[in-house]
Amino acid sequence: MQNDDIVWGIINKAFCSYKVNTKTHKFCRNEYNLTGLCSRVSCPLANSQYATVREENGVCFLYMKTVERAAFPNKMWEKVKLSRNLEKAITQINENLVFWPNYVRQKCKQRLLKITQYIIRMRKLRLKNTKKLVPIQRKVERRENRREQKALVAARLDNVIEASLLDRLKQGVYGEIYNFPKLAFDKAVEQDVESEEEDVDEEEEDEEEVEIDKEVEAELEKEMEEEEEELERVFVAADDFEESDASDIEEMTFESPKKNKTPTPEAASSSKKRKRTGKKQIEIEYEMEMETV
Repeated sequence: MQNDDIVWGIINKAFCSYKVNTKTHKFCRNEYNLTGLCSRVSCPLANSQYATVREENGVCFLYMKTVERAAFPNKMWEKVKLSRNLEKAITQINENLVFWPNYVRQKCKQRLLKITQYIIRMRKLRLKNTKKLVPIQRKVERRENRREQKALVAARLDNVIEASLLDRLKQGVYGEIYNFPKLAFDKAVEQDVESEEEDVDEEEEDEEEVEIDKEVEAELEKEMEEEEEELERVFVAADDFEESDASDIEEMTFESPKKNKTPTPEAASSSKKRKRTGKKQIEIEYEMEMETV
């Protein structure tokens, strides 16, 4: 059976791997230590009946060690989950440590209070937006950059191969379509549809531009025809008053007053011809009028 006094005598005077000596105090690094101090009351190795409170992933547990389980190291500590509510957790400690020393019971309550306080602070800090310092690893960055470059080269090759295969498929090199991946075929069809829609839009725009050009050309032709007609009228007026025709004009002025002012159909037709052809037709008109006289 374990003798606590003998164990403490050896630990206190001889070597202990958990003990840390300083100028003022002696500390204990054992995870089951209740106070963190190296003393006879708070030593988990020198006390066969011992209890402490520990926190695991935000949850508090009460650990208890008794003399009956000293022969079974893997079953030495009994574990009891404590409630998140502080009052309920304190009542659980009082119920489980009824016949235990008052010192152990009070220190477990103090330890539970401290643990709940720093858990609350941790939760508040997580809710806040805090800056996180991340170390820069040069070797890892260089390795990732090289991998990215290789991946880009491989992707370009894949795109070129895919485009060449689709071109050959369109040309009918492979004959009928069979055993082709559906995704690649759907992509090719979508690209063809998009290209056809773009071609149709371009043709519509070209037709609209052609219609606009035709309208502009028609207007320009009309303006040119009007200018040509005005020029012909000017030349005809100038030719009528040449010296060779002056005598004919004088004869026409001395015609008899009994002559009808309304022009004959032959004269109207000759006048139209005169507008089109010029001086030669004017001379013919004059000759015909002289014969009638």
